[in-house]
Formats: sequence, C-alpha cells, structure tokens
Amino acid sequence: MLIPSIDLMQGKIVQLVQGKRKVLEFDDFSPWISRFALYPRVQLIDLDAATGEGSNRALLEDFCRQLPCQVGGGIRSVEAATQVLGLGAKAIIVGSSLLKDGEIDMDFAAKLTDGVGAERVICAIDSRGGRVAIHGWKTATDIAPEAMMRALEPYCSAFLYTHIDTEGMLQGIPLDVIGKLRALTSRRFIAAGGIRSREEIDALEALGVDSVVGMAIYSGLIAV
Repeated sequence: MLIPSIDLMQGKIVQLVQGKRKVLEFDDFSPWISRFALYPRVQLIDLDAATGEGSNRALLEDFCRQLPCQVGGGIRSVEAATQVLGLGAKAIIVGSSLLKDGEIDMDFAAKLTDGVGAERVICAIDSRGGRVAIHGWKTATDIAPEAMMRALEPYCSAFLYTHIDTEGMLQGIPLDVIGKLRALTSRRFIAAGGIRSREEIDALEALGVDSVVGMAIYSGLIAV
C-alpha cells in the first residue's frame, strides 16, 4: 500500500533531504488534500515538534479532519498522544520518546500502550548507518533497529522504518535491508526512505511492506 507523506515545517508542507536540506515547500494544501483523500492512510509529521522548535498543531487538526492520518512528531508523553488522537488522528507515531539514556524505555512503551492502546501506536525506527537516530535524526544511538523491534513488538500495531541514508534522495530503498527487518515481526511493517517508483512500491508490497512516499510524489515521479 502506498501511504502519501505530509511533512510540516513552519506552517508549510516541505520535503527535506535526509532531514536537513529543504528542497521543496508548498503553502497551498488543497491540491494535495484532494489527491491524498483517495488513500486509506496518509502520514502526517510535525517536523517542528519533532525537533523541539515549534508546533503545527492547528494544521494537524485541519489535516486530520480531512484525511485519515497517522501522526508523528514530538509525541513524548501519554498526554501528548491522547491529545493528537483527540485531533482526529487514526494512529500516533512515536520514536525518540521510546529511548531514554541510550536504552529502550520499556516503561514508557507500556504506559503508552495502557493509555491509548497498542492498536493505535506505530513505533518509528529511524536508522542511519545501521543504528537508530532520534531527536529529528540529530542524535545517534548505539541501538540496532533489530533490537528495537524485538523489544517493542508487544507495544505497537506497526513499525515504521525510515532508512535515513537514502531518505529524500530518490535513489531507491535497499530491499535486502527491508526484507530482513520485515521477517523479524508479525506486526504491520511500513518503510520509508528514497522510494522512487511504482515498481519499487510493488516490490515492497510483495515483501508484505507498505510504502511511505513523499519526495517522489511532490517531485512528480509518482503520480497520485
């Protein structure tokens, strides 16, 4: 399944390369809302909240009212997760908050599941060089994606894996890496990071993997 991606920064839809360099931005949302409304799920990320540099809360609510969104960015407590779900989000995406002092925070994972239900939690695993990165991909850890998946499987309905090394570069995502990770879990598995063609989406679907696509849509490589 193709999941269109909306990244928000300073009140605009943006596309970044590896979470750093902005290459595209849009302040007219209506064409994208019309196109994305055809899809059963849309990914909505508040980049300002993810980096602790602000919030796009009003826009989150607006998008969630019009689209079936899974929402992430800056969700660091059960209260924040509850608030985002209250805006109309179908599910919340958490990543950085699942790690504490360089280790997987099992206590927070359990509290989150108890608070909102595992069926509405998507665990984000953002990987650079084979290790998980957090805080808007600015902080490297020593934790391998595989270890994070094994620990957190009981606490979520899905894993969202982003291959930072190829994210935003339109060079494709490594199917061998995705295949190995897919085999580790019975949960829904979603991949992102450089996906650039319908053929690639089909190949991922054959592995039992859903595809989050941003740059290839906004640059016109993949029509929606």
